[in-house]
Amino acid sequence: MTTTAEQLSATTLLRFATAGSVDDGKSTLVGRLLHDSKSILTDQLEAVEQVSLSRGQEAPDLALLTDGLRAEREQGITIDVAYRYFATTRRRFILADTPGHVQYTRNMVTGASTAELAVVLVDARNGVVEQTRRHAAVAALLRVPHVVLAVNKMDLVDYAEPVFAAIAEEFTAYAASLGVPEITAIPISALAGDNVVEPSAHMDWYGGPTVLEHLETVPVSHDLTACHARFPVQYVIRPQTAEHPDYRGYAGQIAAGVFRVGEAVSVLPSGRTTTITGIDALGESVDIAWAPQSVTLRLADDIDISRGDLIAPATDVPPVTQDIEATVCHVADQPLSVGQRVLLKHTTRTVKAIVKDIPSRLTLDDLSQHPAPGQLVANDIGRVVVRTAEPLALDAYEDSRRTGSFLLIDPADGTTLSAGMAGAAFAAVAEAVTQAADDDAEWDF
Repeated sequence: MTTTAEQLSATTLLRFATAGSVDDGKSTLVGRLLHDSKSILTDQLEAVEQVSLSRGQEAPDLALLTDGLRAEREQGITIDVAYRYFATTRRRFILADTPGHVQYTRNMVTGASTAELAVVLVDARNGVVEQTRRHAAVAALLRVPHVVLAVNKMDLVDYAEPVFAAIAEEFTAYAASLGVPEITAIPISALAGDNVVEPSAHMDWYGGPTVLEHLETVPVSHDLTACHARFPVQYVIRPQTAEHPDYRGYAGQIAAGVFRVGEAVSVLPSGRTTTITGIDALGESVDIAWAPQSVTLRLADDIDISRGDLIAPATDVPPVTQDIEATVCHVADQPLSVGQRVLLKHTTRTVKAIVKDIPSRLTLDDLSQHPAPGQLVANDIGRVVVRTAEPLALDAYEDSRRTGSFLLIDPADGTTLSAGMAGAAFAAVAEAVTQAADDDAEWDF
């Protein structure tokens, strides 16, 4: 079985998230995408029409397609992350409609953590507001490679080009200062459908793509041959049967990169080196496997390997450490404090740990960096230093979102406390946020 690098790199799937301030129209945009791309069932549309009529609305409220919780429908807001799956002839999509309220910022972190693109909505009447900058900062921290600024409700400002241009210029400058690599601005009306799926007849001054066209064509890099190959061991297979008396395999899902038979690999954290003698996938032996396939690796040497160990190419191993400096997004209601004992889950490995220090906090109310806060509360983003009881092999998050991330867990009840991103690069992002606030007083933080 042979596979070319082009076949490995090809993708037909885009994960994206929507974000923005309250009432900017996130759920309506998602509903419009689903409706106009014919990705909803007839009974779903009928249910939305019935609820809309009961509220006295003449047209279907497309936001109801994503606001599925009763509390969301009653309040007219998004609370939880709503995941939707749809497809066009050009690409498949997994979208996450995330909340706009400040108290649900942690849910935006959840939705954007695996996204390759974020759509940040802005109400054309209000322009860039505090929550807009907050979501841009979260997208930058999570290393989302593509950001779309959707300037919504253009119908309420008479489709005026100067309004769009001013908002696009302000947001682009701010997001670029955070290190967002690519920003695309699109003027839309989610309610009327302008520039969502079909081009708008009211904005002939705009010559760019619609939202759907951009989603279908934005380049999503999956050059797996260039990734750091990582294989977290999930299970050791030793059937010890008469048919397979000497079989020993290590099963799991490839987190990143490509593995080949004959390749020299290291097993971490022990550092022992061996060679891949076989790869089993779906009951067949193959010569090559790539992320995110679930496979079983067979190795030349009988090494002590267990769940949680990491297999990587011998020439490209991540650092092994017990002292982890990282940025965390705190998602629990209970605070995270210096000296607190936690569990740290990294890929398939869970170890005991202690929070040694919290050097700084990026307060989301004013996007300023505050030193030595002592603890983090819900929705806070901050720098932490964690000491683990056992060594771990972590990549920097900017190099690998999969093997550079981890969770901090309450050992008492298993509650997830914080989502962590390893590496020191995020301090620079926090500093950029603070510097941007200092340099532009008219933003009035």
